Amino acid sequence: MRSSGSTPSLPEPPIRLGLVVVGDDHPRACTGRRLLHRGLARELRASEVAAGRGVVLDPYAPVPLTVADLPRARAGGLVAIDRSWNRLSEERAKRPSAPAWGPGGRRLPMLLAANPQHFGRWGELNTAEALAAALWLLGHRDEANRLLDGFAGGPAFFEVNRERLARYARATSADRLLREERRLFGGGARS
Repeated sequence: MRSSGSTPSLPEPPIRLGLVVVGDDHPRACTGRRLLHRGLARELRASEVAAGRGVVLDPYAPVPLTVADLPRARAGGLVAIDRSWNRLSEERAKRPSAPAWGPGGRRLPMLLAANPQHFGRWGELNTAEALAAALWLLGHRDEANRLLDGFAGGPAFFEVNRERLARYARATSADRLLREERRLFGGGARS
C-alpha cells in the first residue's frame, strides 16, 4: 500500500505542572490546592525545585517566559510557587535583589488578573491563571483552557488578555517580548 505522503503528527505530550505550596494564603481561595486536588499538578518540595530542570515562574525574575523556554518546560515541567501576594511582597521588600527561587526563573509578561480576589490588577494572577498563561505562551493552548475550567474568572482571563497574549506569543526571544511589553505599555513595563 502506498502512503499518501502526509503522516499525521502525534499530539504533543502535555507539559507537567508542579506546585510548591507555601501555605500562607487562605486555603479556600487557593487555586493551587484545587489544581492538586483535581490531579492537574503535582506537589513539589522546595528542594526539588532548586534541583530541577523545569521552568520556575517567578514574578520578580528579570527574564520573561517565551516560546524559547519550551524545551526546558518539556524536559522538566512548569513550576509555580503557591503563596500569598501580600507575604511575597513583604519578603521581597526585605531582599529586593535576590531571585525568589534561584537563578533561571521566568516571569510572565504583563497580564491582567481576572480572578475575583485580584480582578483588574496588573500582574497579580492567581496560581491557576499563572500556569494557564505560561502554557498558552508555550503553545499549549488547549491545556491552558482546560486548566482554568471551573475557576471563577477562568474564561474571562483569556478574553481580557487576548491581544496581549497573542502579541507576546509571537515573541521568539526575551528581548522581543520586552520590546512588545514596552509597545503595549508605553515604556512603563518592567524589564
